[in-house]
Amino acid sequence: MEFPEASVTRTVEWVDTDASGHQHNSAVLRWVEAAEAELFRKLQLPDYFPHAPRVQQVVNYKSKLWFGQRVTATVRVHQLGRTSLTLGFEVVGHPLETSADNNYDGGTDDGGTPAGSVVAAFGTVTTVHVPNGTTASQPWPEHLVRAVQGPVSSPRDGT
Repeated sequence: MEFPEASVTRTVEWVDTDASGHQHNSAVLRWVEAAEAELFRKLQLPDYFPHAPRVQQVVNYKSKLWFGQRVTATVRVHQLGRTSLTLGFEVVGHPLETSADNNYDGGTDDGGTPAGSVVAAFGTVTTVHVPNGTTASQPWPEHLVRAVQGPVSSPRDGT
């Protein structure tokens, strides 16, 4: 089964950086959350966010991102459980013009991204379904399961 995904592209703004001019670790999670929001808009599931607290975040940082650099954050559903949902993500930094005015070090080319782009961070975010008025996780509503899993083929008609 191929799960859905969504991406957003942003520019690393000054507020996204620390004193040395590269991204603050929290910026990566904001970009991932923006891609997550795009995914659930695309799936027409506006009721996801108020009922899906995070229970685990795993972030692996591989390369620095610099002020003014363009980045693309992509999330995809990795696993849908009875009460939990795990999203995999990747944040890619695109080439930044070098000049005497910035301290971009070019990163490293890992060979798995478009020419000149580098994977700066990757990981997973796991949420659980906690409906209003409850304090424990509950099974995901059927409409969310259908939207995330996509249409199911019928053996009789081949659709």
